[in-house]
Amino acid sequence: MPGTMKQRLRQVGAFFYGGKGKFYRKSLILILIVTGIPGLIMGGLIYWFSAGRIEAEMVRLHENQIERRAADVNDEFARLELSLSHWAFDPKFDHSLKEADFLKQFQKTKEITLTLGIMQGSAPITKRMEFFVEGKAPVFFNPEFNILMQDKDIELYRQLLTDGPLVHWTTLPSGASSYTNDLALIHKMPGGTSQPFGVIVARLDRDKVFSLLKTLNPLDEGEVFLMREDGSVLLSTDSGQASPSPLMEQLRTAVLEAKSAGGRTSFAMDWDNSSYSVSFGEFDRVGTKWIYVSAAPLSIITSPVVFVSKVIVIVSLVVLALAAVLAWIASRRIYSPLERLVRLLAGEQGEPYRGLEDEFKLIERQWQHLNRESLTLQTKLEAQLPQVKEGFLMQLVHGYLASYTEDDLTERMKQFGWQTEGRQYFVMLVQLTGMTMLDRAGRFSLEDEGLVTFAAANIIEELARERFAECDVINFHDLTVGLLISTEKESGRRDELFEMGDAIIQAVDLILKMQVTVSVGSSTESIKQIPFLFGEARLALSLRSFGEGHQMIDLEAAAQEERAIFQYPFALERELIQAMRMGNQEEAERLLDEFLGALTSDGSKELDVQQGVFNLLGSLEHAMMQSGVNPNQLFKGANRFEQLAQMRETERIRDWFASKVISPYIQETARASGSQIKRTIERAMQYIQDNYHRDISLDDCAEHCGTNAFVLSRSFKQVTGKNFIDYLTELRVEKAKELLRDSERKINEIAEQVGYQHSYFNRIFKKYEGVTPSRYREMVRQG
Repeated sequence: MPGTMKQRLRQVGAFFYGGKGKFYRKSLILILIVTGIPGLIMGGLIYWFSAGRIEAEMVRLHENQIERRAADVNDEFARLELSLSHWAFDPKFDHSLKEADFLKQFQKTKEITLTLGIMQGSAPITKRMEFFVEGKAPVFFNPEFNILMQDKDIELYRQLLTDGPLVHWTTLPSGASSYTNDLALIHKMPGGTSQPFGVIVARLDRDKVFSLLKTLNPLDEGEVFLMREDGSVLLSTDSGQASPSPLMEQLRTAVLEAKSAGGRTSFAMDWDNSSYSVSFGEFDRVGTKWIYVSAAPLSIITSPVVFVSKVIVIVSLVVLALAAVLAWIASRRIYSPLERLVRLLAGEQGEPYRGLEDEFKLIERQWQHLNRESLTLQTKLEAQLPQVKEGFLMQLVHGYLASYTEDDLTERMKQFGWQTEGRQYFVMLVQLTGMTMLDRAGRFSLEDEGLVTFAAANIIEELARERFAECDVINFHDLTVGLLISTEKESGRRDELFEMGDAIIQAVDLILKMQVTVSVGSSTESIKQIPFLFGEARLALSLRSFGEGHQMIDLEAAAQEERAIFQYPFALERELIQAMRMGNQEEAERLLDEFLGALTSDGSKELDVQQGVFNLLGSLEHAMMQSGVNPNQLFKGANRFEQLAQMRETERIRDWFASKVISPYIQETARASGSQIKRTIERAMQYIQDNYHRDISLDDCAEHCGTNAFVLSRSFKQVTGKNFIDYLTELRVEKAKELLRDSERKINEIAEQVGYQHSYFNRIFKKYEGVTPSRYREMVRQG
């Protein structure tokens, strides 16, 4: 920063050293104007008088040629519109394509491909003919058959199918470049329908169309482009660029202004030291109007006159330069005292010269600017330093800096304000449990783990700052907080770590009402060993007694502790799987509670409990696959083991198994079972309809449906609301009533035809209808 300031001051000093003070510059500029302006005025007048008449003549010639060639271009677009409208009514594109299966109906697919190829070949300016069908599945021809896989491509052609009139022009993305668009003619299929199912897209070949438009420019230079009435460009030499060229923007503005004014369709325009003859007109296309614009430079004709004018201007500039040199030489002696004074004032040991007000304002502005930049950078650095330090520690404890040497890590620690000489490092990990109780109490929800961890980290940091001069808290955002502590060697501060752990437990319990497990790792004098200390501390957390309250784990003591034999409740697991298979969710949840109770009893370690619930999840998914249910489809591809690994509370594990595993499986099996029962009853009802006149029984129907009489009877009642015999009797009585109304057959014949003996038929009929069959027939005929 100071070096840059000195460099700028030296540049200002060099500026002053040339004697170019304020008064000197004003005098010198006045001399240059007096000596050089006459020649410049002479050259400008010659150019203005000579080139003006030539430009007017060129504008008139340009207008006449453009009108004739524009008619030819318009005819080419009209032929394409007429050709596409003719093909739109071709019988090959009728409504049968909406239901066609193009993968199976190869001949129809081939015919459409050949037809599109013929259409593409018959239109010289067409790059590609495309055909989109919204049928059983989105199908796309270009002209070869394709199946659209990208949602954005399907949405593009569906929008063409729904938006706009039956035939219209538009622009479509042409490829990977986000700036390139194709001019395309759209015709919805089939022609003349109000409910189109497909769309034909004729993409124009940009190079061919532009070559056609280039005929509108007789001088083969300048700009030519097509645009809509609102000024948006359809086709130009800049179609592949992010934005139009400045010349095109100027032309577009000028043409729109001339068109709104209703004046001539040709005019001359000056732009970027060049004159252009501009002509424009309209193409009437289906549903819209296009404006063609042709701008040809006039410099080709006026170049000799311009050359003479430039020679005069150059000679004037040479005279001006000579006058400047002579004036500078003369002013050197005149201004030499002022020059020496300015050199002295502008040097590193000189005081500011207050007589040159403008120069010192420049120096003042530069200094204030650099000072503000310095303060801003300093503020940003101070604000970002805690985040940078936290990021470094996070990378360190996760082992991402393993490739760094001890010296490199030591230097980085020094940069963040740590003392590294004669120090030893301790690691503590604090794990919070009890989110389920907080959720039920309404204090926090299960999604607030990050917020709870942040609050705990602040509490731990405040306690640590009171006891240790150098320490940093690391927030892992998963109800786990790390603490890195630096002390002097041989200080014997390990007891203070356990005191610190007790203070953390009491503070978090008082404020957050959560259970706390603190693991205290071993110490190291090497920064490269810190990631291993954190790994050991995490391992110690997995040795906590599951289900107990606050715990303090010493890694060194835990390594010597003899662990109890872990008993896995296999019998409860089998009963739980059986309850799930039977669809009994209440029994399954009761057995799940017993299973978790047995798993977490007798001071079970977290590592053993986690392994046990992993084993239970694997056994349940194995049972699901045996019953024909795919766990990945049932759980929608979620990583169940990863979700389960994040849970350290019995209540959360229980709720997760009940809602995410047991309930979805039972619902899926019930749905599948219901569909099978419905199909079975439908077969049974059809069997009764076909055989009611015979002596059929429940066993006969069950045998026909491939099941047993008990299952069929229960399912029949469940689906129809009636048992088998009632349904059969009602059907027979209804058939008998039809025969009594519509035929002259005897009662005993009707009874046999509906599957009954004559005497039994009379009793059944009277039971259901309240009258005998004979009386029913008399009542019907009497009205």
